[in-house]
Amino acid sequence: MFEKEYEIGKKAVLEAMRITARIQKDLSVKDSLVKPDKSPVTIADFTSQAIICRILHDHFPGIPIVAEEDSAALKESGHERVLGRVLEYVAGDEAIGQSLSADNLFESIDLGGAEPNDRLFWTLDPIDGTKGFLRGEQFAIALALIEKGEVILGMLGCPNLKLEEQGAGAGFLITAVKGQGAKMLNIATGKIEKIGISNTVDPREMRFVESYESSHSDQGTQLQIARILEMGREPVQMDSQVKYGVVSIGEAEVYVRIPNPGTRDYKEKIWDHAAGSLIVEEAGGTASDIFGHKLDFSAGKTLARNTGILVCVPNIQPRLVQIIGQLLA
Repeated sequence: MFEKEYEIGKKAVLEAMRITARIQKDLSVKDSLVKPDKSPVTIADFTSQAIICRILHDHFPGIPIVAEEDSAALKESGHERVLGRVLEYVAGDEAIGQSLSADNLFESIDLGGAEPNDRLFWTLDPIDGTKGFLRGEQFAIALALIEKGEVILGMLGCPNLKLEEQGAGAGFLITAVKGQGAKMLNIATGKIEKIGISNTVDPREMRFVESYESSHSDQGTQLQIARILEMGREPVQMDSQVKYGVVSIGEAEVYVRIPNPGTRDYKEKIWDHAAGSLIVEEAGGTASDIFGHKLDFSAGKTLARNTGILVCVPNIQPRLVQIIGQLLA
């Protein structure tokens, strides 16, 4: 079931991975905009969304796409340079040119402007971790398919993820289909293998992976959690849903995202967690909110019924929920 959606989704994410990795190498500080919410958006965000939305729509016109970006900022006066750079990459790529052109660029980006429904829809973050992308570090292309509020397919394109045992390469595509496990494609070698979480059971040997940006979570409380558990290993800091990928392949055991004290009412966006949560679960881990409640993707564009994020190996989850509850009481 959903074999075609998986194959076409994989094709779209791989295409976006290839061109966004190239854009990141070429990137200039003039190649980004700042949205009204003060968050940055780059030529890669627009290009990635246009590519993926166009491919998905061409194959599945009846499935809505709920994506992070739209073309409004790109159309504004003063942003002609960024628009021109997007068009350069589109026009200069033979594979992309088959389905995406200057004539349908805005339309392709805005195919991601649908609203979630209670049946079936895609959700996409074309560049998850834009600040990491701008620093030349980790970012992810995150695509998920949601059916009746349940994530049933998830893909994380991680062009900058490097694993020592895999050797140097061009990143990894990590995927999962509900009930079928999770796997990882080495882009450089073409090798595909099943993945699974760490088998570490001693909290003192576990490792946190956390957001690079301190504004994204309450890192002070997270540090307290690590001290209570006597976690001796240094945390890994990185942007984007690559953190989910790191837990799913056993390179870290805990990812906690406690709302920043200054933004306690903030609700997580579905495209920031849908793909990663399924991948971790299919790899044998748990993905919930910080109180242990299942992530609910049936409440619109946000996880409105959840607070924060808790991703970890199963044996430590009850203890983490207890500690977080005590610290936030």
